[in-house]
Amino acid sequence: MNTKRILAGVAVAAVAACGGILAGHLASGGHEGSATGITNADAATVAGKQSAVDQLWSAAVTNPDGKPQSLAIYKGHPIVVNFWASWCGPCVEEMPELSALHREYAKKGIQFVGLGVDSAANIKTFLGKVKVDYPIYIAGFGGADVARAFGNNAGGLPYTVVIDANGAVRATKLGQIKPDELRHTLDAL
Repeated sequence: MNTKRILAGVAVAAVAACGGILAGHLASGGHEGSATGITNADAATVAGKQSAVDQLWSAAVTNPDGKPQSLAIYKGHPIVVNFWASWCGPCVEEMPELSALHREYAKKGIQFVGLGVDSAANIKTFLGKVKVDYPIYIAGFGGADVARAFGNNAGGLPYTVVIDANGAVRATKLGQIKPDELRHTLDAL
């Protein structure tokens, strides 16, 4: 009897999670997760996401040692912003691929940045165990608001945003990146 209740609870939780993702997808206009998995910004969403870019540049972030930083140093450069957390399995799984892509596209001037939606202590401990080749900043749980401004209405992680040198959002991706899809977007910058 207990096993049936546990399985029923798991099933209800799975349905609720899927419903939340679907609701976020529909709330974002059904654009999240195109055929390629990366959403290209269209004219109707560029204006709203422009303010999201401004919000990113002014976000209160620190480095892993707790020193205040400014993401505005990336203005005028193409950037890939990956919202992540140390407790997020898919976030951790994609980090080696993001590091490899960071090294690959550095020669094109494309900067990768990890924006931790987590506590400073968790991120510092995590970075002590796992090497990441791109800069990591800590936005804390306020980082979820910045991600939401870019269309992450589901609040899921990881969430990746590609911004071109002019500050226009070129693509967003909820969930783990697919390197070939991200390469396609980056090659078009």
